[in-house]
Amino acid sequence: MSSNPPTAPWLALTLAQYDFWEEFKLHPDRPLSTVAHCTTISGPLNEDAMRIALQQLAQETDVLALRFRDGPDGPRQQIDPARIPTVQFHDLTKEPDPTSAARQMMEADIAVPIDLENDQISALWLLKTDADVWQFYLRGHHIMLDGYGVSLIERRTAALYAQEIGATPELGAFQPFPRYLEEEDTYRAGKHHTRDQEYWAQHLADGPALTILEKDDEDYGCTALSGAPDLPASLPALLRETAARYDMGWPDLLTLLTAAWVTRELKPTQEGLPIWLPYMSRFGSVSAEIPALVVNILPLLVNTEANETLGAFLSRVGKDFRKLRRYGRYRVEQLAADQGLQEGQRFYFSPLINVIPFDSPTFINCTATREVLAAGPGDGFNLTWGGASDAQGLKLWIDADPASKDEFNAASAGLVPFILRACEPGAFDQNLDDLFQTISTAPPKPALKKSTPKRPIAGRLEGA
Repeated sequence: MSSNPPTAPWLALTLAQYDFWEEFKLHPDRPLSTVAHCTTISGPLNEDAMRIALQQLAQETDVLALRFRDGPDGPRQQIDPARIPTVQFHDLTKEPDPTSAARQMMEADIAVPIDLENDQISALWLLKTDADVWQFYLRGHHIMLDGYGVSLIERRTAALYAQEIGATPELGAFQPFPRYLEEEDTYRAGKHHTRDQEYWAQHLADGPALTILEKDDEDYGCTALSGAPDLPASLPALLRETAARYDMGWPDLLTLLTAAWVTRELKPTQEGLPIWLPYMSRFGSVSAEIPALVVNILPLLVNTEANETLGAFLSRVGKDFRKLRRYGRYRVEQLAADQGLQEGQRFYFSPLINVIPFDSPTFINCTATREVLAAGPGDGFNLTWGGASDAQGLKLWIDADPASKDEFNAASAGLVPFILRACEPGAFDQNLDDLFQTISTAPPKPALKKSTPKRPIAGRLEGA
């Protein structure tokens, strides 16, 4: 851990953290924003080296030891050495079904509400389920981590393991968490914050009203719909090839094509449909080397024009997409305040499209596969694509509350066929209406199920 005295200072929360603090105060008995990942490691893992690596990780990762308090000046956070998580090792190989036993342990841990004022908010476990299979489990709370922050921790663990077995690690130590807080303060007091504020004020003035949600009115008790349609094995290569033809990255192509489908299905007003997109907000920032809650979420206003080709749509909306990134550091919480939202209110983040191109960590001479076990609840209608940086292992999760059942059914039947059709040679010059009309309405065979609101990946701020 970075150097902190025993009585480290109490620090202000970021705008993003304050949103989750409010959620905790409203629902202290609910495990709403727990984040948890599991990495399955198969092969000749040096168990002692892995345990040492995890112990060092716990010592050097500031956010794993955060504690919170409320007071007359509002909520504050502190890096508390007493809150450094103790690495737990469990040998489950003598259980009748070790893999199921491990999963039950992790699910039971995820189901326990986290008291941000009194509990240790992070956990690091190593579970042995076979002679050459281990489960590396990391659990925290969204107030401390987003999805990319978790991936940084996973990669750092692999680097520390490599160092411990005598190999050269690929990733250096994290910068201290307070440096990110300092950088945020500098940004909010500087000219770029003013520039970004002016852009968003003008951009949203020309668009439709954004739906507002009272934070105490979220229907977290509803039975959500969740589906994971089967995807063609050819889709990753097809996305990469199509993106190269269009001179863009495959995650951007997939985001824009999904936005085109959503816009067509939901039939926006002339001003456009607000589609919410997580934005990593780390490029050029010290947070690229700091696990923390950094990811932002912002509205892309999307509409389709009469007789517009797919290429014209990608060019037109792609420009707005790039502007969102240019001005994407401006926090959605500040955007809400600018729009007149009061304390206890936030925007309704639906529909939401999240594309997560994260690689699994690499443990030398082993195979590692990461899985998101918990990422917090989402709003309304969510479409989440997850895969490696080259799109291998691509999956699609469709999540919706009961009020969005029609959108859920439509996405289950029509989204993947549209993506495939839009990636065919010649589709770039075709009219969007024609592309939609050539899609069969016969649904694929998605793996659909009803689930609890703890959706597998489509958490409000898990992404990108």
